[in-house]
Amino acid sequence: MEELKNNFIHQIIDEDIAENPSLKVHTRFPPEPNGYLHIGSAKAIWINAMTAKKYGGLFNLRYDDTNPSKEDNEYVESIYEDLKWLGCEPTGGVYYGSDCFDKCFELALGLIKSGKAYVCDLTPDEMREYRGTLTEPGKNSPYRNRTVEENLDLFLRMKNGEFPDGAKTLRAKIDMASPNINMRDPAIYRIVHTSHHRQGNKWCIYPLYDFAHPIQDALEGITHSLCSIEFENHRPLYEWVINNVDLDFVNGVKPKQREFARLNVTHTVMSKRYLRQLVETHLVDGWDDPRMPTLCGLRRRGYTPSAIFDFVARAGVAKAYSVVDYELLEHCIREELDDTAPRRIAILHPIKVVITNFPENKTEYFEVANNPHHPEDGTRRLPFTREIIIDADDFAEVPPPKFFRMKPGGEVRLMGAYIVRCDEVMKNPDGTIAEIHCTADLETGNGMPADGRKVKGTIHWMSSEYAGTATVHLYDFLFNIENVADIPEGKTFDDYLNRDSVTVIENCRVEPSLTEAKPSDKFQFVRTGYFVKDTKYPDVFNRIVGLKDSYPRETK
Repeated sequence: MEELKNNFIHQIIDEDIAENPSLKVHTRFPPEPNGYLHIGSAKAIWINAMTAKKYGGLFNLRYDDTNPSKEDNEYVESIYEDLKWLGCEPTGGVYYGSDCFDKCFELALGLIKSGKAYVCDLTPDEMREYRGTLTEPGKNSPYRNRTVEENLDLFLRMKNGEFPDGAKTLRAKIDMASPNINMRDPAIYRIVHTSHHRQGNKWCIYPLYDFAHPIQDALEGITHSLCSIEFENHRPLYEWVINNVDLDFVNGVKPKQREFARLNVTHTVMSKRYLRQLVETHLVDGWDDPRMPTLCGLRRRGYTPSAIFDFVARAGVAKAYSVVDYELLEHCIREELDDTAPRRIAILHPIKVVITNFPENKTEYFEVANNPHHPEDGTRRLPFTREIIIDADDFAEVPPPKFFRMKPGGEVRLMGAYIVRCDEVMKNPDGTIAEIHCTADLETGNGMPADGRKVKGTIHWMSSEYAGTATVHLYDFLFNIENVADIPEGKTFDDYLNRDSVTVIENCRVEPSLTEAKPSDKFQFVRTGYFVKDTKYPDVFNRIVGLKDSYPRETK
């Protein structure tokens, strides 16, 4: 895993350890199981897991399952699978927010008894009206001064299911004139008559995130609750809960919330709601569609945990909003695969070539390197026969200037094999190319011509007799707009959805060894790009990234 460079979070922790040398750093990743994790989640996982590792501490996974209407075991399982794949299995344990419901209820009763919480009958619209604005203070609820006894009675009746959804809430009694709107008597419990994925129908009232989260942190012994910047204005409420509920803190240490900027990436969205919409409307091939920013989509696309964390590390840890170019992510995986991926040949747009001076029934073998960067990876044998295949992009009947590939009357090197000269182009009745006839210089197998002539072009090829068949998927950005936060007023994500973001090429020809490739196996298709064997459909290869790298290499 890419190391976490020193940053403002670690400066905070260093100061905390200086004050308390016995402090055992304990972090957590608290996803809500209402969707699949995405590339933005990887940043939060990396920061929390690597921070715990750096300080010799512990890292928890906590499912924030306090909203039963949106949560499902499918997401619970997918989240753990993603952490496992990333190499970030929790060292401190796996927890569920719902396991703290009894304790949250007990602590809510304590707030009521101390006069710090009350049952409110305002509707959601009325609560917004009473809350005020950024420039105007709120006004007290008409139910704010209910007696402790009345509040206890009503809250217990809420728990017992006597009221419908939305009829009442339990609110913290703080300050309706606070300059921080989050502190204006926030709701801490609401009524939801929905079965919970773990608790079943035990509860019909559920704590809200801002109340449950600090309690859960405290119960787990979390020392540093590291979260994204949108929770910065919620920190005073986090601290209010910590300081006002009756809790015994692990090792006497109160959890501390600190915030970092979210990871925003060009040409994609991180909204679970919209990603779910893409899935449910079948605009993509499920949550693991290779165009999706989900971790399972990136995994199916062929991205690796090391490349993802390299990307996150290069993006950095800061508090300021920024949008990171998707090309940086492509650069990270391309850099890794250039070093590690075995080379193979695939012809995406095949054209038949006949070597007229090569015997019809002969098969010759040429040794080619599996990876030129690593001679220790050895070689493989490619069969050469009279009929071979080249890519249509490597032939031009009327070549443009400085075209050094196959052309009428010209010579070109077949990679690792002979130099051939194009003699004749055979056409179908519709004018398309049926086959190309060439003559091979049979003295040039893996060598230079005896007469010393120079041949500038080299192209890839394969024997038509031995070639397998595959389907190739080429992917483009899911959205045509670079920064989805810049969508003009009156427009939606849908207006910028790239409906041509996948190109399916059938009947591609691949060298024999690729017919034995296993799902998730990664390769460089020579002169074409980096590809992975699909995990969902047989005989399909997904393009991970092209060969061309436009991202500045000095970024690392």
